[in-house]
Amino acid sequence: MSSIGIGVVGTGYMGKAHSVAMNCVGAVFDTPLKPVCEMICATTESGAQQKAEQFGFNRSTADWRTLVNDPKVEAIVIASPQNTHKDIALAAFELGKPVMCEKPMGASTEEAAAMVQAAENSGVVNMVGFNYARTPATQYAKQLIAEGAIGDVTWFRGEHTEDFCADKKEFATWRTQGRANGTMGDLSSHMINAALALIGPIEKVSADIETVHHERPTQSGGTEKVTNDDHAHCLCRFESGVMGHLYFSRISSGRKMGYAYEISGTKGAIRFDQEDQNALWLYKMDDEEADRGFRKILTGPAHPDYEAFCLGPGHGTGYQDLLIIEAKDFLNAIHEGRSTFPTFKDGLMVNHVIDAMWASNDSKQWVTV
Repeated sequence: MSSIGIGVVGTGYMGKAHSVAMNCVGAVFDTPLKPVCEMICATTESGAQQKAEQFGFNRSTADWRTLVNDPKVEAIVIASPQNTHKDIALAAFELGKPVMCEKPMGASTEEAAAMVQAAENSGVVNMVGFNYARTPATQYAKQLIAEGAIGDVTWFRGEHTEDFCADKKEFATWRTQGRANGTMGDLSSHMINAALALIGPIEKVSADIETVHHERPTQSGGTEKVTNDDHAHCLCRFESGVMGHLYFSRISSGRKMGYAYEISGTKGAIRFDQEDQNALWLYKMDDEEADRGFRKILTGPAHPDYEAFCLGPGHGTGYQDLLIIEAKDFLNAIHEGRSTFPTFKDGLMVNHVIDAMWASNDSKQWVTV
């Protein structure tokens, strides 16, 4: 059994989540590589030291270069702002160190492409942090589709809807400034990744993107112009021929974690909603007519990655558990010497779909991805 030194860049919401996951994953999954939380990086030395003590890291720094270059840091998790991703990843690959990077990857598609090229040139393990696709229910949905349980897929509908900007009286923040922080730059990537994982590559899109609340109040009593989008919807056609529809929103009143999808096939259908992440709804046309209808399947030890957390069906997993599953996949990929889904290349594909949606919105026509 070997240990591996982990460095985490970023101490915010996702930095904490990744840190907790690395502290837990070895015990939950008994991974062949046992992570050692070696160093964490924040924007100030005092802040980094405080987070190191809180999150269980041996050391801290305010300079990501110090973390990347430290010989005891053998793999790196990037949980810092998008505009820092490329430089950190390229420096890590130069030293042959595996990288897991939070989504969306890089500050632009050009930066994401440079990260992919560096990853491929180095041959080093890489992964993007799309954790929602790792619920036992969604992994099971993918398995059912692959096994032909619902026949040939004919239609996919996916959404990622939340309501943290639904109230127009909410104050302007960094979230309401800049395209990268809008709904397309934030929420859309998760459901696009799910669509690619479950159905496959998207061939073309027809999108409509909108800002609903054009101004927001400021803390000082004034108003500020909103410079990014509130919601968007998109018709899409997958390379397999499957018809699809995607919707993303930060103003969807009442929705807190509306990562949801419906998949129709020639023999049945599947439904899932992240707000009830431990249940999958399955319909099979070959059931007896009197019993034919959607059945609720509660996840349990028979479903992917569940048993490591709990032996009781229906007891459920939570958000942090998805990060632990993600950490397990990252460590196993390093141990096996080969990257696993979603890789940097998969992350770049998400960026290409988003770019095509913006191009479609601007041109008011179908655009090929």
